[in-house]
Amino acid sequence: MSLIKSVSTVSLWTLLSRITGLARELLVASAFGASAMTDAFNVAFRIPNLFRRMFAEGAFSQAFVPVLAASKAQHGEEATKELINHVATVLAWVLVLVCVLGVVAAPLLVWAMASGLQQNPQGFDAAVWMTRLMFPYIGFMSLVALSSGILNTWKRFAVPAATPVLLNVAMIMAAWLLAPWFKQRGIEPIYAMAVGVMVGGVLQLSLQWPALRRLGMLPRVGASWTAIKTAWCDPETRRIGKLMLPALLGVSVAQISLLINTQIASHLPTGSVSWLTYADRLMEFPTAMLGVALGVVLMPQLAGARAANDANQYSALLDWGLRMVVLLSVPCAVALLTFSKPLVAVLYHYGAFTAVDVQQTSWALMGWGAGLVGIVAIKVLAPGYYASQDIKTPVRIAIVVLILTQLLNVLLVPQFRHAGLSLSIGIGALINALWLLVGLIRRKSYQPAKGWVIFLLQVLAASALLAIYLLWAANAFAWVALQSSAWLRIGLMAMLLSGAAVLYLGAVWAAGLNLRQFLRR
Repeated sequence: MSLIKSVSTVSLWTLLSRITGLARELLVASAFGASAMTDAFNVAFRIPNLFRRMFAEGAFSQAFVPVLAASKAQHGEEATKELINHVATVLAWVLVLVCVLGVVAAPLLVWAMASGLQQNPQGFDAAVWMTRLMFPYIGFMSLVALSSGILNTWKRFAVPAATPVLLNVAMIMAAWLLAPWFKQRGIEPIYAMAVGVMVGGVLQLSLQWPALRRLGMLPRVGASWTAIKTAWCDPETRRIGKLMLPALLGVSVAQISLLINTQIASHLPTGSVSWLTYADRLMEFPTAMLGVALGVVLMPQLAGARAANDANQYSALLDWGLRMVVLLSVPCAVALLTFSKPLVAVLYHYGAFTAVDVQQTSWALMGWGAGLVGIVAIKVLAPGYYASQDIKTPVRIAIVVLILTQLLNVLLVPQFRHAGLSLSIGIGALINALWLLVGLIRRKSYQPAKGWVIFLLQVLAASALLAIYLLWAANAFAWVALQSSAWLRIGLMAMLLSGAAVLYLGAVWAAGLNLRQFLRR
């Protein structure tokens, strides 16, 4: 029950984070639309986010948490508190240096991320200014990652899971209240979003530190040269640094792909970066609710089965996870492919977000939809390797897929422009997932259970019926023209999507799939 409660807590906060994140994007789309200035903000925001995902929530967390947990188990809390102080001291001073360098090198970073912004000097200058304002955000988030690692090691899951919501709340308030205030005083309104990001970083750290104080594990950062030298010479601190190197390679692959795609999008028509960002936000919703949730639930179970040398249980867990991926992500992919325009219109088509923006964002969303099954499946398949302490194989596959994705960009972007970028990533995710699956089968870690052929036919038949229904719903109503009737459009969307869920689940049930028995597996 403890595991179930912990997973439920994390999942619920993840859901709330995605909902508030979507609300944030709705406000940004309504207030600013898709323009050179929104492109500038999205590029500037991606720069600290890139470093955050690579270092703070990526390589650092993967290296810090195992060492921290081992220290707590082997040496007790007093020795672990000393380790926390040493790590916090080194991390804090490294962050000061990195943030100073980032602020100084902001023009170079913006050029490296999106040199195409130079087509509009005002947009490029705005991106540089906002990058300088937001770059210290990486400092706050790295300290948040440190705090989250400590709290999770002590099984305090709620606070770390809740903190991402605060960033979205801060940005929502910035778009809702601060942007109009800036506009009244002749200040570029989009700058309010940069202020919101920094406030969000402060709030996230402010929420976690009191929890650490109550736990008695609030880090003490050394300010003298002797303290810094002592912290750096600590063998456990150095071990964390060494473990970060291979973890950094794995985390960097996805971020390099994002960097390349942003660079390409910046050379496409104005608004391309923003269209991709709005579509990405919608795509993350099913990805988080399906892929992240399954990964969180399965990873500890897989590790336990591997530690107990229970090959049958290990394979059964993977089989159940993959069936859940197929059952839930296939209809979501169908919805993104056939019903993208109504989704974008209902969620984004307000204020400065035009009918052209609706269409362009819809094309990008369809590209994501083509690879949604692969994106979600990776969240189940990759833990199948991690549970066996095999990190190198998924990293190697990801590197090869990154190269293939860029080759696909060469073929697809000239034809489909920004939508070609999301389509390339989608196809790459399908290749990645298939490669991981074949690898698990070949090493006999996963042996598909009986009934897959019938199960696939049941899902495909129900999905085909769903596609016909959604295509009718997408063309039966003037979704863009209903802009002035917002509540009618929202109500219509809710009714049609509820009908779609009933239709799909009813169809798989009619095809012979016992949903209750399936979930109990």
